[in-house]
Amino acid sequence: MTLFTKITLCILGLFWLCSCSPKFVTEVNPTKPLEKLPKKKDKELVATLDSLSLINPKTFYSKLSVDYKDTTREISFKTSLKIVKDSAVNAIITYAKIPIVTTMITRDTIKVVNRKDKCYVIQTLSYIKENFGIDFTYNNIEELFLGRPLDYNVNQKYFVINDPYHYQISSHRKREKKRFEKKAKEDIIINYFLSDDAQILKKTTISSPSDTTFIDVDYLSFQENNGYKIPENVLIKIETPRNKIFVRLEYEKVEINEPQELIIVIPENYEKCN
Repeated sequence: MTLFTKITLCILGLFWLCSCSPKFVTEVNPTKPLEKLPKKKDKELVATLDSLSLINPKTFYSKLSVDYKDTTREISFKTSLKIVKDSAVNAIITYAKIPIVTTMITRDTIKVVNRKDKCYVIQTLSYIKENFGIDFTYNNIEELFLGRPLDYNVNQKYFVINDPYHYQISSHRKREKKRFEKKAKEDIIINYFLSDDAQILKKTTISSPSDTTFIDVDYLSFQENNGYKIPENVLIKIETPRNKIFVRLEYEKVEINEPQELIIVIPENYEKCN
């Protein structure tokens, strides 16, 4: 499978063949003294996560600048991203201002049309886990792009971590996390960090001790559009046994709840990508 096809699968599965420079990573993570935050009730913090998990506009559009780096390559590209609520995500990736790849991802299928190599890919979502070791669902993809808490369930019990410097909510208690990490249980530990005013999601960390996969999603800034707070700059760090990945997303020209047409056409003369 070619680089451009893999780029598309990574951006909608969680970006594993794209680019970001080490210099950028250093610049966006400056070290500064931490200050203690005002004490807030546990119920208030969990209620904020409940509210953020419900952010779900009917349609979403944005131009994205993507910078990516992994252990073998780095690349920058542009993509136009469209989301229709609970239905499909559509992306057109351009390289040097030329449309290269079109992707459509639904609840059960990934379709990719590679214009450069005149080929296509049709796979189930399990392709992401099988090839890259990251188990992401369609809902997770919407959550990631819209700045919602990843894999959050309003019916699940969550625990506020005693941390005077962060508003931190976890899927596990501290002692449970230590036990799972020690025994490498088949469990996923998710921590959500709220902003200093406890109004928006600042960061999500995901760890899977059983397969030594770790993901950090840092929402560096947000923008307001049509009553919604949408990410503006996002830094994603992924560590798996196979790779270490850094991705930076910059959102431009955002449209919320405007009509969006999702189209992907596979020309008859295209063959399956190798």
